[in-house]
Amino acid sequence: MSYLVSDFEAASMVAAETQEFGVAYSDQPAAPILGAQVLGRLMEGDSAAFLSARQIEQVMDAVPQHMFILEADCTLSFVNRAGREYLGAIDILTPTERLRAIIHPDDFEALWTAYQDAMTHGISVEAEARVRNRNGKYRWFLHQLLPLHDENGQIVRWCGTRIDIEEHKGSKEQAQRENLALREEIDAVAMFEEIVGSSPRLQAVLARVTKVARTDSTVLITGETGTGKELIARAIHKRSDRANRPFVSVNCAAIPRDLIASELFGHEKGAFTGALQRRIGRFELAEGGTLFLDEIGELPAETQVALLRVLQEREFQRVGSNQTIRANVRVIVATHRDLPAAIAAGTFRADLYYRINVFPLEIPALRDRQEDIRLLVEYFIDRYAHKTGKQIRHIEKKSLDRLQSYPWPGNIRELQNVIERSVILCDSESFSVDESWLSSAVRSSRPLAQEMISQEKELIEAALAECKGRVSGPAGAAAKLSMPPSTLDSKIRALKIDKHRFYTN
Repeated sequence: MSYLVSDFEAASMVAAETQEFGVAYSDQPAAPILGAQVLGRLMEGDSAAFLSARQIEQVMDAVPQHMFILEADCTLSFVNRAGREYLGAIDILTPTERLRAIIHPDDFEALWTAYQDAMTHGISVEAEARVRNRNGKYRWFLHQLLPLHDENGQIVRWCGTRIDIEEHKGSKEQAQRENLALREEIDAVAMFEEIVGSSPRLQAVLARVTKVARTDSTVLITGETGTGKELIARAIHKRSDRANRPFVSVNCAAIPRDLIASELFGHEKGAFTGALQRRIGRFELAEGGTLFLDEIGELPAETQVALLRVLQEREFQRVGSNQTIRANVRVIVATHRDLPAAIAAGTFRADLYYRINVFPLEIPALRDRQEDIRLLVEYFIDRYAHKTGKQIRHIEKKSLDRLQSYPWPGNIRELQNVIERSVILCDSESFSVDESWLSSAVRSSRPLAQEMISQEKELIEAALAECKGRVSGPAGAAAKLSMPPSTLDSKIRALKIDKHRFYTN
């Protein structure tokens, strides 16, 4: 094959020009097309002399980006040095099969469609796709295909180029991850902005927070619902060396069981029905920062195994991928459940419990820090009065006494809601609370966890009595309670229920 050019000196100009264009990749995907543009001008007859094919190949070999030549029938006729060194030996000659062998499966269809459009319409095209190197690793490239014409304007060959944009894509993806984490943190509605209280129980917790914050140890925060476990987790993060990195919060109880693994670890396109594109998981969003897993006791068994691996090996895989991703994340977990009881019931892994229980923090219930109630009441009154534009100067003594004597089963969250409702309805400068709102105060003084265990035991005993002690089968208690018989058996043992006393002839 021959190429039109004025003299050999022009070849040096081509080499210099292709080197210049070859590194000109900006943040805009549609950057000028490499040395292929220069090569195209040669083919279109910018001058009257000829340059040998070998000399043109030498020019292309001098370009640090990948360049290749396709014949009119798409047969590959030349790959420059950069492309050969990256790809290694490839024996496949069929254009489609060769492309499929080097392009990431998720990117193949889009790139092949772009190439077909170019050849059908005789136009230049470009597309982004990952290319596998000789070691099986993929990197992102900007692919460009340019038609080369003869002196009659007919397309005789195609010149292709590939620009490595891996760092560009990586920095863009990192920015997206950080932006998403930042939006989530900004949008999150905290229970309250400050930790309010001076009780000895609360101060003891804060002293432990200060000690553990500067470490990377996993923290297990326990306490009843509404005690402010996420607030404590945020306090640990803000006092840590990771404070300038993302804080990502996940409520494990709020995510469907079949989606929790994807939520935590991400997934690849096509990993399951509805996975139309790759998704970044919360572990990747929290890279370099802190991941807070609230209600960890609700994790399904298979996800518990995956989490255990992350905590032990500091690595994970997206759903549908075999590529291992390193995780530089500090993990803080929280639960209101009795995890040792859950282990006995067979719903929580003992090895995971021992792995997360490195530094336990128990948040006291509000009824155990009654001296803080007045401070919290004043704080919330000031907060909501400011929001509603009201002036509240006094707290009715009866209302304050009522608030201080109430056991607050919903803890600080319940107190917050009562104060907000009262401020909205307040028509004077004196704050008061409707007595009927707290009439449910006559409740068991047992801790909420014990109350829940007692209720669960009553439900199981009632089901066993109705089913005459039978556990398995369509007429058994397990079916009535909508749980596997093995799980019910574990709960019966953990709760020390004598199922034999329900047997009848």
